[in-house]
Amino acid sequence: MDAKIIQLGEYRYVEEGSGEPLVILHGLFGALSNFQEARKHFSKKFRVLTPFLPIYELPLRKTSANNIAEHIKGFVDALQLEKVHLLGNSLGGHVGLIFTKNNLDRVASLTLTASSGLYENAFGNSFPRREDKEYIRNKVAITFFDPSWATDELVDECFEAVNDRNKVLRILSIAKSAIRHNMEKDLPDMNVPVCLIWGKNDIVTPPDVAESFLKGFPDADLFWIDKCGHAPMMEHPEEFNVILDEWYTRRGIGN
Repeated sequence: MDAKIIQLGEYRYVEEGSGEPLVILHGLFGALSNFQEARKHFSKKFRVLTPFLPIYELPLRKTSANNIAEHIKGFVDALQLEKVHLLGNSLGGHVGLIFTKNNLDRVASLTLTASSGLYENAFGNSFPRREDKEYIRNKVAITFFDPSWATDELVDECFEAVNDRNKVLRILSIAKSAIRHNMEKDLPDMNVPVCLIWGKNDIVTPPDVAESFLKGFPDADLFWIDKCGHAPMMEHPEEFNVILDEWYTRRGIGN
């Protein structure tokens, strides 16, 4: 699904469809293409806005999950959006959580899929053997239940990123900031409708993380996708879209 990239000041994003605004937030190693099928599906009933997260653009000392959430606040302000629906994967979910905490009155709903914010078993504090492409390939493969999703293109992108000093320093800075910024104590105050969609076989943010989110939020529903890892919207896009679409309908969202 090709879409024109829009530049508005410091913000770069893709816009599709019309209706209530749905802001999609990709992960640390994610891209707009990760949500390709979701964007196509939900642009039929929402104004789908997919901003590029400034993972490599912020000054190193400001490269953190919190400052990326501030960037999204600026993006929402720049588009003069009063309320938004948020959909985030992995780091994008964490950014959505921080945005929700700081701007509760501007969030109509929050959907998290394999979100960090409580616990994440990612690369850790360093990238040992980052010069070894097979090591990187194996790390990418465990993101998915089906390792065939670790395509040469995806592996090459990750390999290039972790072997670029400027990029790897920012990746580590964000990862460390996400670990430090645990959101458990904040969840009870986030009184908005929350949809949790989780892969049963996610080993990066395991199933018990989803259960903890469910217990922490005042108003949340949890849905499982079998034979699925850390990127449900990629591995099982049709099932993901049906789950979220039915949840929106049941909650009277986007009708």
